Amino acid sequence: MALRINDTVPDLKVKTSKGEFSLHEYIGDNWTILFSHPKDFTPVCTTEFGAVAQLSDEWKKRDTKVMGVSVDGVDDHGKWIGDIESYGGAQVDFPIIADEGLEVSKAFDMLPAEAYLPDGRTPADSATVRAVFIIGPDKQLKLTMTYPMTVGRNFAEVLRALDALQLTASKGVAAPADWQVGQDVIIPASLSDDEAKSKFGDFTTHLPYLRTTKQPA
Repeated sequence: MALRINDTVPDLKVKTSKGEFSLHEYIGDNWTILFSHPKDFTPVCTTEFGAVAQLSDEWKKRDTKVMGVSVDGVDDHGKWIGDIESYGGAQVDFPIIADEGLEVSKAFDMLPAEAYLPDGRTPADSATVRAVFIIGPDKQLKLTMTYPMTVGRNFAEVLRALDALQLTASKGVAAPADWQVGQDVIIPASLSDDEAKSKFGDFTTHLPYLRTTKQPA
């Protein structure tokens, strides 16, 4: 079955570039981003891993862990990390799962159950393993994004989405299109005007069902 928003992510035992552990153990009480790749030593993925490494301080500010997934083994990951750090100019301080048996890729619905990797496999054999999963401290899936092999992911958008998820989860509001930290947010339609006034103070009514207020502190 497909993994849907608010489903608990599977607690798989994984082998990574930084040892073996379970996914739930790694997540702990943190927000976590799992981002996956179809193969080591591929150009777009190398630029993406470099981008994630460069954002190390931003993940820490948000109390968020990151973890990569690729369908090659730990030895290849170790060699690839050297390329990533050379290109990106930043240390890869997060684990990369070795998903040679496709357990993670299949459990997260990136590949069909019958998928396998043939001898001499290429990135095309696992092309759909190009996804981002944001997981909450409750171990539930909060957001997914899937990209084709030819388009590098926008990690500024991943950060923006993470900020929105953390804010809406903690403050009981919603984020409008293109929202950035510090901008006005949406008051849930489930609240009456009196309830909204009591909870958020002043607000602007744009439509009977669309009210905005300043971002709660």
